[in-house]
Amino acid sequence: MSSEQPARKRDRAATREAILASAVAEFTEHGYARAGVRQIAERAGVTAMMINRYFGSKERLFAEVVDRVFGPPTVVGDRLPGLADSVARALAERTAPDAARLDPFLLLLRSASDPEATGIVRQGIETHVGARLAGLLEGPDREVRAQLGLAVIAGTWLLRSIVGTTALASADNDRLAGLIADMLRPVTQETGSAPGSVGDPDVTGA
Repeated sequence: MSSEQPARKRDRAATREAILASAVAEFTEHGYARAGVRQIAERAGVTAMMINRYFGSKERLFAEVVDRVFGPPTVVGDRLPGLADSVARALAERTAPDAARLDPFLLLLRSASDPEATGIVRQGIETHVGARLAGLLEGPDREVRAQLGLAVIAGTWLLRSIVGTTALASADNDRLAGLIADMLRPVTQETGSAPGSVGDPDVTGA
């Protein structure tokens, strides 16, 4: 009996992971309202009852998807010195025409307008990337500044990757990164002074 228990545990973990991976794909492609539990189940190779057994409801499954998608860093770095430049560079490269899609932004775009999903998306943003960026900043109004920075990031992604406005879509990555960094410096409150200059202590970030 004892030799079978680890296998059953691995099966449960694998089933749960398959459902979650399927849900990430469905919610990202179709948004919260249009993604059906039956379609998620079929994609995962399970029954709809299995989804309820593992996650309880579509809403709770979506909350776990949001945590998974927004949890890993995609654009925001992990250090304050040079943060505006690093975010701008990552954003320019990740929104280039030939870049892979950014699932967190697609999930946001396709689900945030749904009343049932709005609060979950908001909490995911604030808990993950919002808190990560605010934690790197110093000075007053860190949360407000962090969310303004996220607005610049999300707006750039939307117009360049989804709408494809001509100037942004065709912009050189290096030039675009420089312009974005200039917009983000008031958010990060970096002075642009030379590396190694005397300044406040502990500015390396989290």
